[in-house]
Amino acid sequence: MATTTEHPESIKKWKVIGPGLVAAATGVGAGDLVATLIAGQRYGYALLWAAIVGAIMKIVLVEGVGRYSLSTGHTIYTGWRKLGPWTSWYFAPYIVIWGFVYGAAAMSATAMPLAALFPAIDLKVWAILTGLLGFVLTWVGRYSFFEKLIAVLVGIMFLTVVGIATLSLSHFPEIIGGLVPRVPHSAGVYVLSLAGGVGGTITLAAYGYWCREKGWRSPAWMRVMRLDNSVAYIVTGIFVVAMLILGADLLYSNNIALEKGDKALLGLSNVLADRYGQTIGNIFLIGFWAAAFSSVLGVWNGVSLMFADYIGHLKKLPENDESTRVGGRYYKWYLIWLTFPPMILLFMNKPVAIVLLYGVLGALFMPFLGFTLLLLLNTKATPKEWRNGWFANLMMAVISLAFVAICVNEIIKLF
Repeated sequence: MATTTEHPESIKKWKVIGPGLVAAATGVGAGDLVATLIAGQRYGYALLWAAIVGAIMKIVLVEGVGRYSLSTGHTIYTGWRKLGPWTSWYFAPYIVIWGFVYGAAAMSATAMPLAALFPAIDLKVWAILTGLLGFVLTWVGRYSFFEKLIAVLVGIMFLTVVGIATLSLSHFPEIIGGLVPRVPHSAGVYVLSLAGGVGGTITLAAYGYWCREKGWRSPAWMRVMRLDNSVAYIVTGIFVVAMLILGADLLYSNNIALEKGDKALLGLSNVLADRYGQTIGNIFLIGFWAAAFSSVLGVWNGVSLMFADYIGHLKKLPENDESTRVGGRYYKWYLIWLTFPPMILLFMNKPVAIVLLYGVLGALFMPFLGFTLLLLLNTKATPKEWRNGWFANLMMAVISLAFVAICVNEIIKLF
């Protein structure tokens, strides 16, 4: 089932870009775009540096996932099992509850720009169609097809949003000033969100599974993996920076406030339409849809692989058993769980509790990933040659603490 059979030294550099782009695009969903946009709305360009630090942190974190997988030949879940049964006690209920809540949230977010572009069709209908389309594409499509589809969506979201952000380059001196680290009054939570949270989800842990599906299975692919990961997060980092620039230029400078939640992105399209015309507003909605739908596809594929691996361990199957791979029956079990039960939530009126629960669930996983990577990459679980150096340890410790702070903040908001 491997899609890459060449030796890593024999393939062209542009051909290796794939799993990293999938992980990066999947992690940057509608909620992350809103967080970035609101940071620009409230603080102008002052937190631009935090968005860049966030991209660097994701490069370090995802590189750790890939390094563990390639150096050991094992999946990240196999590594967690080696740390003790407590990891399974945490992971198993988490992935089930998170999938149910995320399924509804992702379908709704992807439906919003479609409902704005085609208002004759109800939002719930678009949400259901989104879920069904994601289900079909990830049920029947092999990894190579899935990767190409994500690349197309990344191209759309990059060209639309970054292209529109270039209209704000007249503020170049202020933008450059945002590269100087500073924390405005009461901006601490937004710094954490940008530096530690944006683009950070359970899908970061899926990177090793996508490397496996790509055919990267040994340390020989380490340099290729690092190039793939770095390029991908630089691309999505530019995308996130573009969102912050739009928020600063269009909202902060004009003292415009948007609605809370994903509807803020619809509000931004209206502001763009007022300033530049309806065509630009619609182009932004297309970029919004591409970003949201790439997250749907990435989760439907990547987290289903993680769940299938978990079931494979429960049943004591060989680690790469076909039933735990793309298209396998355990993979398909989770696809069904992500798609159909969450549709019930689409018919709830303003499910504030569900939205808050989703925020807490997302925040609860990232400290787990950060701290378990620190354990795996500093012990005999990883070959000595590929263990963390001081810089990787420092970065992983900082981002893990940032995730803990974000988690505490989300729990406080819940209660």
